[in-house]
Amino acid sequence: CLVDLEGLNMRHLWRPGVKALLRMIEVVEDNYPETLGRLLIVRAPRVFPVLWTLISPFINENTRQKFLIYSGSNYQGPGGLVDYLDKEVIPDFLGGECVCNVPEGGLVPKSLYLMEEEQEHTDQLRQWRETYQSASVLRGAPHEVAVEILEGESVITWDFDILRGDVVFSLYHSKQMPQPGCQEPGARAGGQLMDKGWVLGVDYSRVEAPLVCREGESIQGSHVTRWPGIYLLQWQMHSPPGNAACSLPGVEDVLTALHSPGPKCKLLYYYEVLASEDFRGSMSSLESCTSGFSQLSATTSSSSGQSHSS
Repeated sequence: CLVDLEGLNMRHLWRPGVKALLRMIEVVEDNYPETLGRLLIVRAPRVFPVLWTLISPFINENTRQKFLIYSGSNYQGPGGLVDYLDKEVIPDFLGGECVCNVPEGGLVPKSLYLMEEEQEHTDQLRQWRETYQSASVLRGAPHEVAVEILEGESVITWDFDILRGDVVFSLYHSKQMPQPGCQEPGARAGGQLMDKGWVLGVDYSRVEAPLVCREGESIQGSHVTRWPGIYLLQWQMHSPPGNAACSLPGVEDVLTALHSPGPKCKLLYYYEVLASEDFRGSMSSLESCTSGFSQLSATTSSSSGQSHSS
């Protein structure tokens, strides 16, 4: 960071302004530590030691060591700006080659504004598409992801955003792969995977309590697996109490949902399977701290952190 203090005088040491500067330093120190590479202060006037005396006690010692202060024109010689910056990015009025079209002491012309928001938005969307998958959940037709666990102790982590509607998220375990099965080990996502003939407690078991996720919420969580086999992440449309849809709807329900223009839920989701050796400490401590559904969700019930098995 290059700071030019040309023109600083006692009039700038206005008490509310100095207090605001100290508050900004406090916020940066508390929330963004060790993000500064080097701070180069040039053309420091005689009044600068007064300002430095006021603010330096509020700056961390490691950060203060990153400050270089130049008075007069000694920033132009050996040990000056060229030791830290390329000449093409040093402003011309400080001896560099970068021509600045902003009038000194004036406003930055709008013609010089750098519009990065659109590019940043495009980059963010691209990253989302590369990382997150989208899914639509219809009434009677849940979206499910089958994750194959080859060792007993692994960690399944998930992160998803509810874009539209309310859904119920559940996690199940089975010793057999749903039909149609996977062609290769790992995971498979493709709408409803669970066989409609399966019986809860016989063919598969629930290992995490269902969680109602509301529109607009972002949910993160993890589960420490106990047994190898197939784990099913399931999102289904939330139904009002007394009219809840079963987890395994019949064929007619699915066909009706697919061919009807009724409401549907949309979500973006990401999941990952991590091996137990990737964690420091015991698996039991990991489970006690982070297992279950996100504590950030306002709808997380007191029972959401409990694990269930058949």
